[in-house]
Amino acid sequence: MSFTSQHLLGIEPLRPEAITEILDLANAYVEQNRKAVRLDPSLAGLTQINMFFENSTRTQASFELAGKRLGAVVMNMAMQASSIKKGETLIDTALTLNAMHPDLLVVRHPQSGAVDLLAQKVNCAVLNAGDGRHEHPTQALLDALTIMRAKGRLHRLNIAICGDIVHSRVARSNLILLGKMENRVRLVGPATLMPPDVAELGVEVYHDMEEGLQDVDVVMMLRLQKERMDGGFIPSEREYYHRYGLDRAKLDFAKSDAIVMHPGPMNRGVEIDGEIADDINRSVIQEQVEMGVAVRMAAMHLLARNMKNQRGVMV
Repeated sequence: MSFTSQHLLGIEPLRPEAITEILDLANAYVEQNRKAVRLDPSLAGLTQINMFFENSTRTQASFELAGKRLGAVVMNMAMQASSIKKGETLIDTALTLNAMHPDLLVVRHPQSGAVDLLAQKVNCAVLNAGDGRHEHPTQALLDALTIMRAKGRLHRLNIAICGDIVHSRVARSNLILLGKMENRVRLVGPATLMPPDVAELGVEVYHDMEEGLQDVDVVMMLRLQKERMDGGFIPSEREYYHRYGLDRAKLDFAKSDAIVMHPGPMNRGVEIDGEIADDINRSVIQEQVEMGVAVRMAAMHLLARNMKNQRGVMV
């Protein structure tokens, strides 16, 4: 047992051994999910509540599917119609939910640190499904699993993370995880979309795609998060695509067997050319979606195990 945490709030607290334990179990779930019978009773009798204060398709759907495949009773709360909209604080909402005795809370929130605050107020396992610009741990884990399965390893790879770095919790979680697993990470994008502390992150920084993609094993594109922008971060989408959108000419600077990733949703013709996104020989974007269900199953399975052990229940 390497993963002994009560919650999964971020990648930063995890040791490499804990990351490996999650990925190994998720890898087994990938194979199970491809069989006709996919149910696993690991969460039988447990209640999972999904609280998404931000809209989501992939993450919310995969958490719901993951819980149901593990036998949990899953409830999706419509946060847009919740008492939060009537002025209730997040802490009061947490205390209300805690009184209902859930076993797992899956939370996405637009404010960094909100999920950690909620975890301090409840007596159940909490999974961070993305909080502000802070972290998105299960996305980094599913990206890691995708890379591991495609490249045969998760260490000593050259990986370029490209695009809107400053607004991306996906980039932050991936930077932490890939660094822990001894990979060489590059950040590629305009200076306006780089975090102010980029020099302290221990990565290489490039403002030219051709230089940044030279001989990399993995090209990870990021969504241009226009909803988080309140100023002139880019001159125009057309100019952004010309300089930083992934097309065939730019991808040719990477290794010939380099894989292409994107966490979704994609803005085709802005961050990535549709031909590249759909290239079954290079793109693993659909595999990322598949890995998402398996990783979230593994995370909830291990958190439920830790919770039962803490309560003294046989597992």
